Parts: sequence; structure tokens; C-alpha cells
Amino acid sequence: MAEMRRCAWARGEEMQRYHDEEWGRPCHDDGRLFEMLLLEGFQAGLSWAIVLRKREAFRAALDGFDPAKVAAYGEADIQRLLANPAIIRSERKLRAAADNARAFLRIQEEFGSFDAYLWGFAPGAPFRRAPGAPVPAQTPLSQEISRDLRRRGMKFVGPVIVYSFLQSVGVVNDHDADCAFA
Repeated sequence: MAEMRRCAWARGEEMQRYHDEEWGRPCHDDGRLFEMLLLEGFQAGLSWAIVLRKREAFRAALDGFDPAKVAAYGEADIQRLLANPAIIRSERKLRAAADNARAFLRIQEEFGSFDAYLWGFAPGAPFRRAPGAPVPAQTPLSQEISRDLRRRGMKFVGPVIVYSFLQSVGVVNDHDADCAFA
């Protein structure tokens, strides 16, 4: 039996499972959108494989990625997280997670959901890269969303991080043309 064709980056069991079950699938669940936004921020400067290996530890440490709970984090919570060896212990990223949760809640209040806010940038259907075109690190769309998120008080949401986020939640479909999931 021939092995299923996947995007070239999906190597190893964990990355293949993420690719096959999540990456590039349009997501409209605010809880998962918040989770992916935080995880993409924690990935900055690291590999996605590291973040995936720590995902369950993050889920436990960050109250199941509940934005209301993370938004309420104070100094004691940041210190508790900094002492947790199971997660990425970057003080700037942990403080940003709390700030981003507060901004996320404001966006939900303004738009009715984060989903409505995000997909308002891509009405109708996911953006699709032209077959054979290289995968960009950022696009005008990720630059626009990044600017807006930063204006709303978010951190660790530069255009490259936002582009990865858009790929992960299916706003952008960047599966390779020969991938079975394209």
C-alpha cells in the first residue's frame, strides 16, 4: 500500500497527525482559534514540533485555553507559569498570552465572536495559494490582520506569526498541490 501524500513539512507521527486532522481546515470555534493564536505566539523563534509536544502541558497550565481565565491572570499566575518546566517559559510570551486574552475578549464583544472578526477578512472561502507557487512567510493579508491585532493590544502577532495562524486555522489553504488534503 502506497503511503499517503502529505505536505513536505509533515514528517513524524505527531506532525502528520496535526497535518491530517487540523492544519488548513477551516475553523470557526472561538476556543480553538484562541488556542492556536496563543500557540503560534509561543512558537516564535522555535519549531512547531516543540510547541506540539508541549501542547497538552500548555492546555493544563493555561486553564484549557479559556480566554476569560487567561485574561484574569495576574503576577502570581505568571510566576506559577514561569516555574512550570513542561511549557515554554518565556516571560514575555506568558505576559503576552494574558494581554492577548484580554484583547481577544474585547474583539469577541465588539464582533460577537472572534470567528466573525477573523473570517471577516476572508469572506466566502479560504484563500488558496496558486499551484506551484512558493509558500510565503507573510502576505498582505497577514500584515493587515497583524496591524489590526496589535492596534487592539495583542503581542506576538507579527505578520509571520499571523500567517502561520491563518494556515493553521484554515483561513489560508497552503497544502501542497500533490497533498491528499489539498
